[in-house]
Order: sequence, then structure tokens, then C-alpha cells
Amino acid sequence: MKKIRVGIVNYLNTRPLLYGLEQADFLPEMELTGNYPAAVASQLIGGDLDLALVPVAIIPTLPTHFIVGNHCIATDYEVASVCVCSQVPIREVDSILLDYQSKTSIALLQILLRHHWRLNPRLSLTKSDSFIAEIVDRQAGLIIGDRALEVRSKYHHVYDLGVAWHMFTGLPFVFATWISTQKLPPSFIARFDAANALGVRSIDKVIQQVGKNSSYDLDTYFRKNISYQLTDKKNQAITSFLDFLR
Repeated sequence: MKKIRVGIVNYLNTRPLLYGLEQADFLPEMELTGNYPAAVASQLIGGDLDLALVPVAIIPTLPTHFIVGNHCIATDYEVASVCVCSQVPIREVDSILLDYQSKTSIALLQILLRHHWRLNPRLSLTKSDSFIAEIVDRQAGLIIGDRALEVRSKYHHVYDLGVAWHMFTGLPFVFATWISTQKLPPSFIARFDAANALGVRSIDKVIQQVGKNSSYDLDTYFRKNISYQLTDKKNQAITSFLDFLR
């Protein structure tokens, strides 16, 4: 049987979902790989993956797409790991360096700058993690993922994009969903979704697996900052976000 090629983001926030998949009895039916969000998105777009946890910003670029299951990477308010970090207030920022690892976070920041903060700083896309050291004076940086959790305490001003989006729209924000570019068997989807649910129920085990070395409290992160259920309100948030991209 041909294996289903599954791509997952290799950030802390996906660890509960990954844990569930690794416990699944159908794991041998999958070819599971990990990467950062923009890279996983490129693999799905390029046909190298059948199913992937990808930034929702790529949805308009796909000829066809199917949201698989009822799980996602989202936040109801503060996400903690998607932030604009700066040494000066955002209204004094001249330029913002954009994290190369996520298309959705960049698109979200552009929406917030234009419609929420009504600011027009210079935006520059980066190519490596070295940009973090360049966040000085009036140059801010959009940092995502585990690196944001590690360095956020170093800056005088941290603007959480989940909080800003909620203040702007009153909605949660969905950063990534499971998406396939072709219909998958319903039996596989049901088992896949059940494995995700198992992982979300196993956060204590995930924290033990990850360890206590994180500079950010993992219990808070997994249980309060990140929300994993793809609800009707989160689908509404996806629609609202994509409307801004049109």
C-alpha cells in the first residue's frame, strides 16, 4: 500500500498532535516528516506531501484543498510564540524584519499594521535566524515559534499578534490547519483525527517528553496559549483572515 505523506511543523506547539500520531496503530501507513511552516507549505504546494499542517495563508494559492479533521494550531487570545519584538514602542518603529519561517504570520502582521495599528514601517523579509540579533534601536522583528518563546524576555516591547487580532476582530486566530490537496479516505481521516485528539488529551505526557528546559512555562503554552480544536468560531476566523488577503 502506498503510504500517505504527512508533513508537520516541528515547533513545540505541534508536539501534542505529533504525540498522538506517533501512538497511532496506523503510523506505518504514513510517511511523517517535519519542517518549519513555510517549508512544509512549499512541500504541499509542490506535491511532495499528501497532507500537511500548513499556514492557512496558503489556502488561496491551492487549486483545490480539503481541511482534514477537527484540529488546528490556533489561539483564543495570547499565542505567546508569534510576536513583534522591539526595544521601542511600535509607533516609534521605522522597520520590521520578517521571520522567514511563516507566511501566515507575515500576512497577519501586514493586516494588523494597515487596519489595526494604522502604521507603515518598512518591512524586510529575512533568510536566516541571524535577523534576531539585528533587532535594535528602531528596528523591530517579527519572531515566531520556539525562538519567540526563548527571546521575548530580552525586549522592552512584545506585541502578541494573537492579542492584536482579537482586539481588532473579537475572534480567535488560526495559524495552521491540516490540509490535503486531494480527497483522502474517510476511514483514514477518522483515525487521523482520533490520533490528534489523543495527543491533545495527553499534554502531561507531552510535557514530560519535551522536558522542563524551556524558558517558557509549557503547561501555560499548551493549555492556555495554544488552542487545538477547530470550532465554528475558528472557521469564521479563517474566513475573516482570508477575506483580508483578497
